[in-house]
Amino acid sequence: MSTVLVFLVGLVFYTYLGYGVLMALLVGLKRLFRSEQKLEEYLPRVTLVVPCFNEEDFIEEKVANTRQLDYPKDKLRVVFITDGSTDRTVQILEKEEGVELMHRDTRAGKAAAMNRAMKTVDSEVVVFCDANTELEKGAIRHIARHYQDPLVGGVSGEKRVRKTGDADLAGSGEGLYWKYESTLKKLDSELWTIVGAAGELVSFRTSLWQDLEEDSILDDFMMSMRIAAKGYRFIYEPEAYAIESPSADIREELKRKVRIAAGGWQSMSRLAFLLWPFPRPVLSFMYISHRVLRWSVSALALPLIFLLNAAMLMGSNGLKILFVLQLVFYGMASIGAIQAKKNIKSRFYVPYYFCLMNYAVFAGFFRWKKGQQSAVWERSKRA
Repeated sequence: MSTVLVFLVGLVFYTYLGYGVLMALLVGLKRLFRSEQKLEEYLPRVTLVVPCFNEEDFIEEKVANTRQLDYPKDKLRVVFITDGSTDRTVQILEKEEGVELMHRDTRAGKAAAMNRAMKTVDSEVVVFCDANTELEKGAIRHIARHYQDPLVGGVSGEKRVRKTGDADLAGSGEGLYWKYESTLKKLDSELWTIVGAAGELVSFRTSLWQDLEEDSILDDFMMSMRIAAKGYRFIYEPEAYAIESPSADIREELKRKVRIAAGGWQSMSRLAFLLWPFPRPVLSFMYISHRVLRWSVSALALPLIFLLNAAMLMGSNGLKILFVLQLVFYGMASIGAIQAKKNIKSRFYVPYYFCLMNYAVFAGFFRWKKGQQSAVWERSKRA
């Protein structure tokens, strides 16, 4: 039992801290033998596609945001695609000049909309971003320069969470998570490739696009992983960033996390071939370490660690310190949960958010297994 317990503790430590430390060491070694090359400016034709559903509260600001992008206007095509919107989104877009609108009354989901939009794209690069995000002025220019390297199949921007006075509680956990995730993505990208892009701002080499299954939950993640599996690099470019408001409250954040977890299980089932390390050992190692462990094994390990540790104490075995540390941690998480429900700012919100993420892994598994997670747009309320 003690051997299993130590293994599980080591697994959780590796998932959340050890992998990052290992990647930092590997990237440091790489820098010793290969200096970073400065990228020259590269301005290919780009199509910016904005999938949207019932975004009347944000759509005018989004159109204005696309107009201020620092990229040659004759090389940038902007397309808004909406399927099944029931609010004023379509009517607002029909009056806007300088953007194209693709609309269909049938609501089929984001992946279906992306597939439909791609049938009209003939530019070298296609960029997707969410309708409720604000792009940094030079985002497209920062992304495009990477495509002068023929080995680059895609580029992901950075997601930043806007600080708002009304949602500091809901946003603090999300913001901290994305800072941590951004650090890992920078290391992954510098070593070889990121393992999964976020849809807030992501781009692909158009020639590598292949239609997504219309029931895809994490469409951008699946597309980026399939491109990486073909031997292309997927770069992380933090200078190209998208700013998004945090979830309106903890319930909305949990709903979003469960949807992502369900999509994670679906994605892992479709990317099972990457669990075998050949012929792409580096990608498989990074994918398992960064995604598979966090989305499955480590979440399962946490309750097992607690139960094994408790059983060993009942049998008069050691490791009392580990058990006490767990009680303290989960106690802080419980206080954070109580204060979060009352919308009280708390220093215990981080351990609560950690537990929330891992609970979402289990909830997401059952939603995916029962086929209860729809692939159509599910707008989370934002602050």
